[in-house]
Amino acid sequence: MPYHSYQVWGVLLRLYHWSLALSIITLTVTGFYIHEPWANSLVEGSGAWSMATFRLIHFIAGFVFTAAVLVRFYLLLFGNRHERAWAFAPVTPANISNLFQTLLFYAYLKKHAEPRLTHNALAGLFYLLTFFFALGQLLTGFALLYPESLAWQGMALKFFGTQQQLRFIHYLLMWYFMFFAMMHVYIVIWNDIQTKEGLVSSIFNGTKFLPLGS
Repeated sequence: MPYHSYQVWGVLLRLYHWSLALSIITLTVTGFYIHEPWANSLVEGSGAWSMATFRLIHFIAGFVFTAAVLVRFYLLLFGNRHERAWAFAPVTPANISNLFQTLLFYAYLKKHAEPRLTHNALAGLFYLLTFFFALGQLLTGFALLYPESLAWQGMALKFFGTQQQLRFIHYLLMWYFMFFAMMHVYIVIWNDIQTKEGLVSSIFNGTKFLPLGS
């Protein structure tokens, strides 16, 4: 079957994707250490002070995560027509229909997916939900980073309660992002095998493929 290539994802979106992915991996690894640290008093002092190193890496990755979220927010509003929220959010009749058609396809109750250049509406729903959770992670993270800041503490405690509740919510959201990342990788590879759209390669070169005439 002949296919036609389309340039779908811009450079900025691809940079956002990989910045977010690397920052989530780094934040998860360092976050687990901060949650349950180990210590070694048998080495020279600076080498034993591993918490400071892990916290520094965690904070740097947190700022990269923040920048990536802000970039995606910009692209949701001002990206190309495939990157904007309206293209894939399940709020239009076409996208709502696509959401249910995608569910049938994923459940093996439908043989072929609807040809689509942007995200399918089911993916769009989870991406928007993840963006919302990312804002919660940012708010709790900066409140924990700056406990002396009345602005951050005021906003965070108003929404989440005590400092300990902040920490617990931040920890729970980390588990969401970890499982989201694993499911995302699985579903993307599954889609790449099933639909032949070049979904995996598209996040590197921005190009997707659809059958001619679709």
